[in-house]
Amino acid sequence: MTATVATVKGGEDGTDSPYALSHLDALESEAVHIFREVAGEFERPVILFSGGKDSIVMLHLALKAFAPAAIPFSLLHVDTGHNFPEVIEYRDRTVEKHNLRLHVASVQDYIDRGVLRERPDGTRNPLQTVPLTEKIQSEKFDAVFGGGRRDEEKARAKERVFSLRDEFSQWDPRRQRPELWNLYNGRHAPGEHVRVFPLSNWTELDVWQYIAREGIELPEIYFAHERDVFKRGGMWLTAGEWGGPKDGETVEKRLVRYRTVGDMSCTGAVDSDAVSLEQVITEIAASRLTERGATRADDKLSEAAMEDRKREGYF
Repeated sequence: MTATVATVKGGEDGTDSPYALSHLDALESEAVHIFREVAGEFERPVILFSGGKDSIVMLHLALKAFAPAAIPFSLLHVDTGHNFPEVIEYRDRTVEKHNLRLHVASVQDYIDRGVLRERPDGTRNPLQTVPLTEKIQSEKFDAVFGGGRRDEEKARAKERVFSLRDEFSQWDPRRQRPELWNLYNGRHAPGEHVRVFPLSNWTELDVWQYIAREGIELPEIYFAHERDVFKRGGMWLTAGEWGGPKDGETVEKRLVRYRTVGDMSCTGAVDSDAVSLEQVITEIAASRLTERGATRADDKLSEAAMEDRKREGYF
């Protein structure tokens, strides 16, 4: 996204004085506009909040959009039961700090009731779709904010900012609507809803630079720390009750951090000594892989893994 630059004659010496939004200001302005547009168009919006960096930035933007009033949305988290404890602690602390309402859709509940079955590989990320879509339907949410960005993965690059879902929460790329001049079409039939992506035009580097500029607190696992991990599929995974390590997989203590946060069973850590925001930004700027491409095993199940799940109702 390119910021619009307005140049005027302002100096006594006749030089041009540029007045332009920085790229972060432009991205922030766009996201704030999207939040306010949804508040005006929809009756029951909700913010998908996992305690990961993108959802944290999204919540920060929502708080800015409606300050000093409270945000007119509740939060929704699909709890896999295999989440990082540091992230769940951050989630609960944030909800309490801002006096927010949190809806939780539990994958474990669906497993206990026999609606879902554990996968052989132990990962529960693909099992999130049914709890998510049923919670949306039961609560009658008509707009659901997600932190997806177009630079993350090729299926997410196809998304519009307003992405229509049918009465079964399924995504059809052929029903994508044009979005010209930042005009968003929220029209939907009864039973349908719209997924909204305020961070669509952000990159991972933008997110980290914005976190640094705004002084946003993050869970500690985003910074380098010592952790017991084992290697599987080329990634460093955290040992846990979800099914790792297996025979032949050796646990070792390494200095690592996480670029993205999901289910422990499919989210890999990266070797890193970046303990500050400045060091993380430098590391990200030099990386040639997106965070999902480098550290998410669930995206590697097939060439079209993410798109298949999106068609079923996943984000």
